[in-house]
Amino acid sequence: MTQPNPKVLLSLLLAAAPVASAQTLLDTSAALFVQNTLNQMPPPAVPRVPGVPAVPTPADPTAPAKPAVPVTPFTPAQLATLGQAQSALRAGKFGQARPLFERLISQNYAQPEPHFGLGLTLFAQGDLKGAAFEFTQLTALAPERYEGPYNLGVIATREGRHADALKFYAEAATLARGKADAAPQRQVLEALAAEQTRAGDFAGLSATLAEAVALDPNDVEAGFRLAQARTLAGQGALALPGAYAVLQRQPGHVDAALLVADIYVAQGLGSRAVRELDAVVGRIKDGADRARLLLRKADILASTGDLRGAVLAAQEATRADPRNAPAFARLAELRVMRGDRTGALAAYQGAVLLAPRSASYRAGLAAVRLSLGQTAGAARDAASALRLTPDAATLARAQFVQGVAAYRQGQYGPARAALRSSAARVPNAETYLWLGLSAYALKDYAGAATALGESVKLDPTPTARQNLASSLLAAARYPEAEAVLRGLVSERPKDPEAWYLLGLAQRAQTREADARLSLKTAANLGSSKAQGALK
Repeated sequence: MTQPNPKVLLSLLLAAAPVASAQTLLDTSAALFVQNTLNQMPPPAVPRVPGVPAVPTPADPTAPAKPAVPVTPFTPAQLATLGQAQSALRAGKFGQARPLFERLISQNYAQPEPHFGLGLTLFAQGDLKGAAFEFTQLTALAPERYEGPYNLGVIATREGRHADALKFYAEAATLARGKADAAPQRQVLEALAAEQTRAGDFAGLSATLAEAVALDPNDVEAGFRLAQARTLAGQGALALPGAYAVLQRQPGHVDAALLVADIYVAQGLGSRAVRELDAVVGRIKDGADRARLLLRKADILASTGDLRGAVLAAQEATRADPRNAPAFARLAELRVMRGDRTGALAAYQGAVLLAPRSASYRAGLAAVRLSLGQTAGAARDAASALRLTPDAATLARAQFVQGVAAYRQGQYGPARAALRSSAARVPNAETYLWLGLSAYALKDYAGAATALGESVKLDPTPTARQNLASSLLAAARYPEAEAVLRGLVSERPKDPEAWYLLGLAQRAQTREADARLSLKTAANLGSSKAQGALK
């Protein structure tokens, strides 16, 4: 059963997550917020300091909250100072706010609010070590408040301590549940969801997003992300109602349509997935969106063996979005699979025209040219791909084309070098076959036998085995050559070349009677070389 592509779904989840998922919360009693998000602020200059005190485990949230130490009420003067400090913080005057909060802490340490304000101030100033200390004190002094662990989670995220961040956000969500207003609860849940997505905890993510949706049932994107998370958690059937609900509210929601299709594919219902995509394509006007749906349809049809339908869907995608280079490249790949190399050439040319800096498309074009016998053009395109800093797989493909083209042009040394580099990056039976042929042409028979032996291990085709036998004969490894050839003539008794080579191997071992019998068989099958060897 085909599974949905987790990379695609995960990238959509990350893209759908609000950018302010790690916003810093302020005192809920004053409804004060500082918009310092992880995405908006530059990386912190302060390195991670391991000496930050550990956060105590919060008490049972259902039990009455008890402060860790007795709290002395603020005096009127202290309340006035607190108001001044919070106003300075609200105005972004962190240099004024910091000494005011520090003065309050020295006067009335057990009050949690100055620690909270100072933590936010230091965070805004980039002093993560100091901020973490103050938020830890807030957690100790007011263990019932979610702001302490939440903001410790923000700092952990900033420092790349994602396991710690996940723990802090989970604590904050537990403390905020049913106590904070819906908006701060959503903020905490979004931060938790971001870390769960990063960790690949899709079961936990599903629970978190379900809680977020319950807080705001009209949030279509949250509902979509919940359906994604459930799909990634292996609960595709459970995700379907949510995905359909998104489509009912937003009939043109392309990602939801793709998710529905993925879920049906995972259930082995490819034709149902195609029908669902067709239904949405019919109501989408944007060409780029139509192309996305059509390309997914092409992939599904190809996976079911309907290559003709896949090609037609990919063609329609290129018409829907004529500037979509990946659509042309996918059309080319599908045409190659159907054996339509001329059509594939035209499609790859379209992809390269639209994305001339794509090494992958240029290498694909080179491979098709090579298959059409356009050796010089294939070599040029392969060289172009190599100049475009390709990834490892594309690099290996371009080097393969370069090597085969060089071999066909009689440039055996460059051919061997290119094919050797290609095989080192991506071991492939065909690459080793051509590497062996190149080594043989250079009279490096031992190297040829080694390369052809690797080719046979990866894919024991008759061509690879016959060439291996020839190399073994040239390297005077006659018993090994005979063993390979006996297997060949057993499987292909009407192969004159295999019988001829078998006769040579036997003759080299001074077994003339066996050799003449094999050579006569080859001659009777039409081998002129065998006839000459019998004279």
